[in-house]
Amino acid sequence: MIITLTGATGFIGSALAARLSAAGHKVQAYTLRSPQPLEPTDAVIHLAGEPVAQRWTPAARRRIRESRVEGTRRLIAALPAPPRVFICASAVGFYGSRGDEILTETSARGTGFLADLCVEWERAAQDAQARVVNLRTGVVLGSKGGALQRMLPVFRLGAGGRLGDGRQWMPWIHREDLLDLIDFALANAAINGPLNAVAPNPVTNQEFTAALARALHRPVFLPVPAFALKAIFGEMSSVLLASQRVIPKAAQDAGFAFHHPELGPALQEILRSNR
Repeated sequence: MIITLTGATGFIGSALAARLSAAGHKVQAYTLRSPQPLEPTDAVIHLAGEPVAQRWTPAARRRIRESRVEGTRRLIAALPAPPRVFICASAVGFYGSRGDEILTETSARGTGFLADLCVEWERAAQDAQARVVNLRTGVVLGSKGGALQRMLPVFRLGAGGRLGDGRQWMPWIHREDLLDLIDFALANAAINGPLNAVAPNPVTNQEFTAALARALHRPVFLPVPAFALKAIFGEMSSVLLASQRVIPKAAQDAGFAFHHPELGPALQEILRSNR
């Protein structure tokens, strides 16, 4: 299969490119910042985008939206013919902050900048005239990169603590399960539309903090109060404090099996790989 991949040098994309190539697929990396002519392709996996984890100044908002919404439109316009499948990154931010409500792919959209962005992003992908899969991804955990790599120095010093009251639900997924899920979506024609790319057992931020500290044999430090997060990150702090109890119903209904469904063992495996 010929597969066009954006974001091929990132934390997820680099591992995905290696896996797809090893499986015998031809992977053509595509960069939206310096686009080149595209060959006809069987599948597109679109992962590229401006990082959301920054202060949402007006300029940052424009960059984030441009990279995701307009970037998706430009990618589709550059395709010489519609692919069989178009897999496009999205985020659990689609659901907004919903407390303890259990969220599946059929749950309504939320409110706020990130929810609005995800709605526009997913609509833009529908123009691909293909089977479209919108990966609503949670926090991706893996070795040597991603969110966990930024947390580890603080937690290894014994200074890690919960964010706010810690009761917010935190959907997560092991990177290997995410790669498996993308493989599954490529091959399974029944997968169509939104796909929650999260582990089947979400945890609260307090539970995540305790599990990571326990895996590192470190104490849990004082919490980071919500007002401090808002002072540091501005409106973007709403992402860190949002509660999203997201379940991967579509994946499980289609028969997908997670290798890392529980947080504790997943963290242990990642930390062993990090050594």
